[in-house]
Amino acid sequence: MIERRDQMDRCVWVSPTPRRIVSLVPSQSELLVDLGLDDELVGVTKFCIHPSDLKKQKTIVGGTKEIKIDTIKALQPDLIIGNKEENQKELIEALAKDFPVWMSDIKSLDDALEMISLIGDLVGKPQEAEVLVQKIGSGFAGLIKKPNKRCVYLIWNEPIMAVGQDTFIDDMLSRAGFENVVRAARYPELDNERLKELSPEVILLSSEPFPFKQKHKAYFETLLPNSKVAFVDGELFSWYGSRLLSVPAYVKQLSS
Repeated sequence: MIERRDQMDRCVWVSPTPRRIVSLVPSQSELLVDLGLDDELVGVTKFCIHPSDLKKQKTIVGGTKEIKIDTIKALQPDLIIGNKEENQKELIEALAKDFPVWMSDIKSLDDALEMISLIGDLVGKPQEAEVLVQKIGSGFAGLIKKPNKRCVYLIWNEPIMAVGQDTFIDDMLSRAGFENVVRAARYPELDNERLKELSPEVILLSSEPFPFKQKHKAYFETLLPNSKVAFVDGELFSWYGSRLLSVPAYVKQLSS
């Protein structure tokens, strides 16, 4: 066994070459497949939708918040990979009593790139991970900085919830040419009056976790007639694994 430290500065003892991996985070499941660990990945969540056939091939261990511990125990993993924000602390602590659990903690692009490198070392794919990190870094470095548009990024309706500071999405917004006018931390609730006070130039309606539709777009256009309201791909703003390869091209198109 080898001692590794995760992004929460926890000590984790793992096999040099894990053969039975459970991933509790969709973006990190996709990353493991792209690193060439499709066979080693034995358990995923019901939200692990990329690659498209992944859920058909793997054991579903619940959702990111509602993990089925007994299902995971039956899989007898030699590595579980989770995330501080996505997974519940109590369930992670319960799993860590029996299995090696490596946790990511991601609030920025730099954190995401570090995670990819660390997971590459963790699963015996350091070179593949480094190639991925270099490609993602080069893509973001090529973005041309433009004057930021003042925005609100919405993730839920009834109650209305927005992305605040100290989040990965906030960092992505900055890199995409937006200024997040929501100054509260994490994911605050907003009412109509607060939205009007913020007076954003742009309201971005994410495709996840709430599936905003045309009727919601029409509602916000009526509420804030001077704001542009647009749908955005939530995966490209919030998935912090290999999907980051696609973000720079999407951002260029979005901010043009």
